[in-house]
Amino acid sequence: MSAILSQSSDNETASSDLPSGSESSTQKYPDALPILPLRGLVVFPNNSVPLTVGVPRSIKLVDDAMNGDKLVGLVAAINPELETPGPNELYKVGTIATVHRLLRAPDGTVRLLVQGIERFRLGKFVQEEPYLKAKIHLAPELDEKNIETDALARNARDQFQQITQMIPSFPEELANSIISLENPLQTAYAIANFQRMDLKDAQEILELDSVYNKLKKLIGLLVREAEVLQIGQKIQNEARGEIEKVQREYFLREQMKAIQRELGERDDQAQETEEFRKKIEEAKMPEEAEKQAKRELERLSRLPTAAAEYGVIRTYLDTLVSLPWSVITKDNLDIAHARKVLNKDHYGLEDVKDRILEFLAIRKLRIDRKDDKKD
Repeated sequence: MSAILSQSSDNETASSDLPSGSESSTQKYPDALPILPLRGLVVFPNNSVPLTVGVPRSIKLVDDAMNGDKLVGLVAAINPELETPGPNELYKVGTIATVHRLLRAPDGTVRLLVQGIERFRLGKFVQEEPYLKAKIHLAPELDEKNIETDALARNARDQFQQITQMIPSFPEELANSIISLENPLQTAYAIANFQRMDLKDAQEILELDSVYNKLKKLIGLLVREAEVLQIGQKIQNEARGEIEKVQREYFLREQMKAIQRELGERDDQAQETEEFRKKIEEAKMPEEAEKQAKRELERLSRLPTAAAEYGVIRTYLDTLVSLPWSVITKDNLDIAHARKVLNKDHYGLEDVKDRILEFLAIRKLRIDRKDDKKD
C-alpha cells in the first residue's frame, strides 16, 4: 500500500525540539482508543498514509471516529491473512492517528487518509464488539542528541538517496523532501514509511525505543536493498547487451544477404540450407518425418547463425538425414555366424548374448514355417 509524506517545514522545526513525537507535549489523548487492525502494514508517526477499509466492524469504527475526535489507534496484525484479528493477534505497539479524509467507494469499501501522530503501547482491552477498543500508554521515543545519531541519520539519507536514484518511478520531489529532513527521528520514520521491507522489520523499527537503534536497523535494510537493486541493474544491463548484440548481428547478416543477392552470390547459410533440402529429398523419409524435417529447415533458414537454437536445429537435421530411411539390407539369420560375431565383439554378457540368439532363432523358425506352408 502506498503512502504519502505530509510534513511542512514548520512542523519539522517544531519536531526537532521535542523529545518524542511532534505533538506529544501539546495534545491530550483519551485513556482508551478504538483499535483499527492493519494487515501487512505499519503506520509510523509523522507520516500520512492512505488506507482502504472493507471489514464491517472496521467501517463502523471509522464512522464512530469521524463523528467524534477522529482519533484511532493503528496496530498491525501479527498474521496479515486474518480478516478480523482479536486482541491476542495484534502487536503490542502501534501509532495514534487522526483521520483526515474519508471517501466511500461504490464497492462498499471506505478509503481513508490517516496521519500518524505518536507511538503507544496497548493496554487492557475494554471492548471487543462492535470493534476493538483498548486502553493506551504513550511510548515516547528516546531521541538521543549526539553526533553518532546525527551521523547515522545522514548515512540513512545518503543510502535512501542512492536507492531512489535506481528507481526511476520514484518522484524526485518526494525524495528531495525526505533527504532534506534533519531530525533523526523524522528521518527514520519517513524513510521507513517509503522503504520496502517485511512487516516484522517495519514493526521492529516502530517498537525500538532508541532513535539510534532505529536508524541502525534501518541502515542495514537500506544497504541490503541497494545491493539487490544494483545486482538487478547489472543483470538487466547484461541481458540488454546480449540482446542488442544478437540484434546487431542479425541486421548485419540480413544486409550481407541482401548484398550477396544483388551480386548474384549465395552466403554460407543459404548453401547449407540448400544442401539440407537436397539431403531430405534424397533420404526418402516417411511423410510425417519429412514434414517435420522441412519445418525445422524453414526455421533454420530464418535464424542467424549466432543464435543458440541454430546449432540445435542443425544437429537435429544432421541426425534425420543420416538415418537409413530407405536403405534395406537382407537379414543374416545364421545362428552360428551370429554367435561368432557376438563373442568376437563383446566380452562376457552371456545372458544378453543368449537372449539375442534366442530372438534370431525364433525369427528364423517363423520364416522357415512360412516357407513350408507355401510349399
